[in-house]
Amino acid sequence: MPKILILYYSRHGSTAEMAQYIARGVEAVSGVEAIIRTVPELSTVCEKIEDTIPERGAIYASLEDLKTCDGLALGSPTHFGNMAASLKYFIDNTTEVWFSGALIGKPASVFTSTGSLHGGQESTLLSMMLPLLHHGMMILGLPYSEHALRETSSGGTPYGASHLASELNRITDEEKKLCLALGTRLAKTALLLKQT
Repeated sequence: MPKILILYYSRHGSTAEMAQYIARGVEAVSGVEAIIRTVPELSTVCEKIEDTIPERGAIYASLEDLKTCDGLALGSPTHFGNMAASLKYFIDNTTEVWFSGALIGKPASVFTSTGSLHGGQESTLLSMMLPLLHHGMMILGLPYSEHALRETSSGGTPYGASHLASELNRITDEEKKLCLALGTRLAKTALLLKQT
């Protein structure tokens, strides 16, 4: 059974909520399993020492999760137009996976949440694609055939799912549809690739 790893970092919960919708989209495809993982927060002084299993939420990702997945959805809040340091730290330590070639030819997608409309959603999505391309992954976005992409007035880009987060903004119907569509597209692609 193909497994799609949904790997994210979330500080206030919006990116984690998006990950759940992407997982629903993945599991809407018969015979594909969604695996949700997160990464620990980093301290401004030094790396925090965390238990191997967090008190709540998704469990922490391992390099083995990357090696054994058949597809990857990578998500982060936007921090100054880039992925969060905690996720970048994890990605920066995937050299072992890169040497093994375990991700070559596998599909990948990206998603983000920002606190302001022009907060760098697209640059964050593009920056998250770069290490995935170095790993040899095939990047999947959202085509304009997804009607929600043309109807959204908040998050949503052809580069990947996005969400405009604030205290007042919950994930909109269009943003939910785009997360579901991204998960489904990733799952269908992984399934096709696994069958060849």
